Amino acid sequence: MMHPRNLLAPALAAFAAAAMMSAPAHAELAVGAAAPAFVTQGAKAGKPFTFDLKKALKNGPVVVYFYPKAFTKGCTLEAHAFAEATDDFAKAGAMVIGMSADDLPTLEKFSTMECRGKFPVAIADAGIIKNYDVALSIPGLSAAVTKRTSYVIGKDGKIKLAFTDMDYKDHVSKTLATVQGLAGKH
Repeated sequence: MMHPRNLLAPALAAFAAAAMMSAPAHAELAVGAAAPAFVTQGAKAGKPFTFDLKKALKNGPVVVYFYPKAFTKGCTLEAHAFAEATDDFAKAGAMVIGMSADDLPTLEKFSTMECRGKFPVAIADAGIIKNYDVALSIPGLSAAVTKRTSYVIGKDGKIKLAFTDMDYKDHVSKTLATVQGLAGKH
């Protein structure tokens, strides 16, 4: 009989291969397109709240970054990177919100532990995932998962940057450079 760990290895390898193969070189919504408005539940520093994109944009640009699953290695490292850059985003007049298909109790914990209470995370429900075209299809996985896609949405509601890459490493630098560029225009 095969050890359970040996049965899991092929499934994990398939998950990793599917995730890497599904990482297109372009983002899903075009720069200049109107960002779909949404209202959803989220958490910041463990406290639940309602996030309304339209209202948030009244205060300046919003970085909406989608990540596959809370508490996975890449998503945790990405959350740490955004947390470390939160003050830089604020200086450029922008806010950051992470989005995943995780449930609210998971996001409450993730917002405290991995986002370090610095920025909110919120639920990307089926409608948001569809409207932002960030569904990640992984054979054999029934749970909703999103692609790792970051958008910078200008105060005018238009997409200023769209970037998809399953590797988390460039998401913070690309979104920060974009919001700093927007701030320099004012």
